[in-house]
Amino acid sequence: MPVHNDHHPQPGETTMSRHPSRLRRLALCLAVTPLLAAPLAALAQSHPTAKVNTTKLAVTDTEVTVGQLHSATGTMAISETGSIQAERLAIDQINAAGGVLGRKIKIIQEDGASDWPTFAEKAKKLLEADRVATVFGCWTSASRKAVLPVFEKDNGLLYYPTFYEGLEQSKNVIYTGQEATQQILAGLDWVAKEKKAKTFYLVGSDYIWPRTSMKIARKHIENVLHGEVVGEEYYPLGNTQFGSLINKMKLKKPDVIFAAVVGGSNVAFYKQMKAAGVTADKQTLLTLSVTEDELLGIGGENMAGFYASMKYFQSLDNPNNKKFVEAFKAKYGAKAVIGDVTQAAYLGPWLWKAAVEKAGSFDVDKVVAASPGIELNTAPEGYVKVHANHHLWSKTRIGQVQTNGQFKVVYESGLIEPNPFPKGYQ
Repeated sequence: MPVHNDHHPQPGETTMSRHPSRLRRLALCLAVTPLLAAPLAALAQSHPTAKVNTTKLAVTDTEVTVGQLHSATGTMAISETGSIQAERLAIDQINAAGGVLGRKIKIIQEDGASDWPTFAEKAKKLLEADRVATVFGCWTSASRKAVLPVFEKDNGLLYYPTFYEGLEQSKNVIYTGQEATQQILAGLDWVAKEKKAKTFYLVGSDYIWPRTSMKIARKHIENVLHGEVVGEEYYPLGNTQFGSLINKMKLKKPDVIFAAVVGGSNVAFYKQMKAAGVTADKQTLLTLSVTEDELLGIGGENMAGFYASMKYFQSLDNPNNKKFVEAFKAKYGAKAVIGDVTQAAYLGPWLWKAAVEKAGSFDVDKVVAASPGIELNTAPEGYVKVHANHHLWSKTRIGQVQTNGQFKVVYESGLIEPNPFPKGYQ
């Protein structure tokens, strides 16, 4: 585990954490911060607005306003609803523990509606009209690419939660999901070793993340694993007809189907796969894009035995995760599920809070400068640390789908340093 020498207050580094009963009464799944010990007004007075907000953000003596920008409607809502919920849970917990620099967090939520121009329009509204201090948002790489010029032009700060293809680094984005080396390459290495796989069929939705991910995957399969790609196909977002693809895959008989189908299309894809007899007892499949959120719609019985490469699964057995799952279900219902991106979204508000408090300011430039080196020992996935390249150190895990819609973790790597620009893959 990397050493971080710049000590700053962390959720969990308080005397309160030695009294579990107090934490339970506060209903927090992350430990309480030192803010709770100080009266809110006194803390805010010790950080006067004129000093902590020099760039005219939406910060008052009692509140700080942030934005949420996800698809609450459209084909991506099946995936993004969990992110909305997780960010709100984190913000509720932070507010219950005293807020940020003595100020409660207020949320302005906008709907990107699974439409990339809408994402850009809403990002501009949040940054220019609402003057939010930060935004937690996006899911697809297409939506992130659409808003990126807006954040860079207006000097906004985006916490982006989704695993993605890498090949990007921006001063204005903190990437809380994994990049290609932490998901794609590690996943392919595992399946090649464990299943002695040599032939691969690549399939994805037709936009930047799946296409770039599969370009990286092909290079790794051919140049590093010395395997063969026997097929590669892409389908529009929202597509529900996969019969011809399934027939082609059955004819090719690949050792591994490597899948990056996203959103609602997954329901049709896996139900049609099962109906055609393509099941785990006959075919190995490794997905980059199905989490517990998508499984809720697909049904565990339609994917049982297939694998996913992620950094987080709801079934992780550690104290941090047990508290997180308990708090999530308490807020959203006993049947609520938590996927990889949902957990990464949950990290966003906590990492932002830690950076603001380390900086002693809400100003974006100061928060960005304070971010590298920030750690969360209390992350549900176990431990994360912000790298200088704005990505997180994290682990790769392989989960096998169970009929109950959960994953059984069958592999866990060591901590992987993020490398968004891996040599030979660009």
